[in-house]
Amino acid sequence: MKTDDFDYELPTELIAQTPLEKRDASKLLVLDKKTGEIEHKNFFDILSYLKKGDTLVLNDTKVLPARLHGTKEKTNAHIEILMLKEIDKDEWECLVKPAKRVSVGDIISFGDGLLKARCTCQKEEGLRLFKLEYSGILYEVLDKLGEMPLPPYIHEKLKDKNRYQTVYAKNEGSSAAPTAGLHFTKELLEKIKEKGVDIVYVTLHVGLGTFRPVNVEDVTKHKMHSEFYMMSKEAASILNKAKENKTRIISVGTTTTRVLETIQKTYHEFRETSGWTDIFIYPGYKFEAIDALITNFHLPKSTLVMLVSALAGKDNIMRAYKEAIEREYRFFSFGDSMFIK
Repeated sequence: MKTDDFDYELPTELIAQTPLEKRDASKLLVLDKKTGEIEHKNFFDILSYLKKGDTLVLNDTKVLPARLHGTKEKTNAHIEILMLKEIDKDEWECLVKPAKRVSVGDIISFGDGLLKARCTCQKEEGLRLFKLEYSGILYEVLDKLGEMPLPPYIHEKLKDKNRYQTVYAKNEGSSAAPTAGLHFTKELLEKIKEKGVDIVYVTLHVGLGTFRPVNVEDVTKHKMHSEFYMMSKEAASILNKAKENKTRIISVGTTTTRVLETIQKTYHEFRETSGWTDIFIYPGYKFEAIDALITNFHLPKSTLVMLVSALAGKDNIMRAYKEAIEREYRFFSFGDSMFIK
């Protein structure tokens, strides 16, 4: 299976640069994974596709303002870091630009020394480990100094940083938003509950594993970076009941899917647990946890387009993407949505 099999041509003007004024006003492409049938709706119409007894699962991770601009002590060189995950107390794995300028022992200063990061380990692919030094609470320091880590294909400045958070974001620790959830409003979630749909939350802190491009020709040779996940006892109980009752488990986003599939594959049930997952889902994968998926439109040749192809079939996905392009859907993080039923 070749990485190029998951390529497609996208006009740059269809890459959404800003979120819509109303979260749930985005377009919704509905794809039947069995028949390949496609419908075109708005996201608020998702309500009519959900039924009493369904379980909707969302990722409640909260994005950190994790992009920092600082200077290297001694040389004053400008260094940008993106905080990816906490390895140990105040020790973080970060993506560094330009990485060649940062070696073990180097200290990067941010905000006139409000935060300092000492490099403790050099890794491949522009990654470094840093020990952080600061006073007070790290998340408050980041609120003062950091920027929302918008993807590189977004060139517009974000006016309201809360628009890169879901309305239910709770557990801080992500380097990117679980973007499928950006379409939900509190009002829509209330209507979904009123319909008799169970809503449960899991956590996966989105890191390099989700958005790192696939740079190998053979898909199976790609190595995912691990990301931290959590599932509560309450969530596990509701999900196990859904499995027993043979009702649908509908995942919101590829990150949520990776949590559910990791736990189900590991334990053959849902349970209260936390850990690191590097699960890589591509065609040929047998889904054990989810029945349907709400997702966005993903980058060509990405692990995310491979995951949705595993669920709906590559030909169905490529045909749906082609139709979405013809109808001028908005793509990627701030773009439109898809429901694979």
